This record gives sequence, structure tokens and C-alpha cells, in this order.
Amino acid sequence: MADPVGAWRWRTSAALRPLVAEIWAWRSGAGPPGTHQGVSSGHLTVILCIDGAVELLRKPDPRFGSGRFTASVAGLHAVPAVIATGEAQAGFQLALTWRGARVLLGLPAAELAADVVDLPALLPGVGPLLDRLHAARTWPQRCALLDAELCRMAAARRGGPAPAPEIGRAWDLLVASGGMLRVADLAADVGWSARHLGERLRRETGLGTKTAARVIRFERACALLRTPVAPPLGQVAATCGYADQQHLARDFRDLAGTTALAWRAEHP
Repeated sequence: MADPVGAWRWRTSAALRPLVAEIWAWRSGAGPPGTHQGVSSGHLTVILCIDGAVELLRKPDPRFGSGRFTASVAGLHAVPAVIATGEAQAGFQLALTWRGARVLLGLPAAELAADVVDLPALLPGVGPLLDRLHAARTWPQRCALLDAELCRMAAARRGGPAPAPEIGRAWDLLVASGGMLRVADLAADVGWSARHLGERLRRETGLGTKTAARVIRFERACALLRTPVAPPLGQVAATCGYADQQHLARDFRDLAGTTALAWRAEHP
């Protein structure tokens, strides 16, 4: 395959977007051995390699060990993973919602919390799909094929148990507020106690209310830093509701294992 090195964003179709928020296609060339941090976000991360594989040196929860994957899914987490770099690779990174985990994988996202597992064990048919993606000639063709195939899989797998509507509303309100809604206000809106909401949210997504809010806010900050003309860090901190730039820096240290400037340099 003669694709240039780089990364390209694919906006998922309206039918797929509630399950997969976006798709990034990428190709990286071979380089010296190193490491990359898999940062926390409000989405599960699905990796599909059409060339090479991803070597995970440390999962978000070190008790789960390490592994090498051609196709994987990572649950929500509040500690970064450590990934080996240096090998030439090409593939896709999907931002899978917790609702998408229910539909496409047939389980609550909480069952994958802080872990990374082999995707074919949960989503049969991934192997042949990777072959078809590899055979496609361009990234737009591959992304369109992937989008259509995921829509087909979702249509075939709908109908399983659904979470309580209060969980969906609470999560959606957190996302709409950029993670800045107070837990007490959130609980009052859905009609549950703060403790009960935290327990139910953790049981569905793997994150309690406060941690979910923190991760959602951090994901928003990362998105701002990835815009073509990224604002200054102080402005990002203020926009996302951090107390100050140092507060943002602490979240990058805790949730990404790196600095904001280093992360931005890795994600032009």
C-alpha cells in the first residue's frame, strides 16, 4: 500500500454516530523504538490494523498485563496505557460510545473498564473485514466500507437489554456541559441520589460520576488542542472549566501521562 504517512478524520454517518462518534485513519512509518500514551477519554477505543499490529506494553490497569493486537477494544479508563512505537503501521482508531459497546459488542462498557481485549472475541467477522479494508485502494473507500459494515453489524445485533434511561440522560447532560455539571444537579435532574447515580453509571460505563465528568472535560480539552489553530493552553483551561492552567497540566499528567504540549506535538 502506498498511502502517505499521516492521520485523517472520517465523520461517521448519521446512523452510526450514536455508536461510533468518529473514525481516524492513520499510517505511520517505521522509526526508532519508543512509547506512546493511550490517553483517557469519554469513548472506548477500537483499533483495527490493516498493516502491522499494536503492542501494548501496559494496560490502564497493570493487573491486566500487556499484549499485541491486530484488532482490539479498550474500555473507559482514567489512567493512561503505554503503547510501543517504532513499527510501521496502518489502520483505524474508532471512538466507540458506551451505547455502541451495548449494541456492537453486546455488553456494558463496564465489563471492559481499564482493560484492552482482542476484538474478534466480541465482534465476529472482524478478520474478513480487515482483509476487505486492506484490499480497498484509498482511505475514503476504506472508511466508507467500514462505516457501512458497522451499520450492518449494528442493525443485526440490536434488540438486547437497554440501560435505564436515567443513565443515558445523565451521560448526555455531562457531555453537553463539557463535564462541568455539578454531580448534585445531575442527580437531581434524573431523580436519583448522587450515590445511586454514581453506582449505576459505574456499573454501565466503568466510570463513576465524578471520574466520568473529569474524563469528558479532558476529552474536550484534547479536542480543542487538536484544532488547526489551537488556542493557548490558558484559554483551553478557561474554556473547559479548569481552575487554571496548572489544573489542566495536572489532568494531562494523570490522564495522559505527558504534558499538553507534548501531546499536541504528537497529534498535529
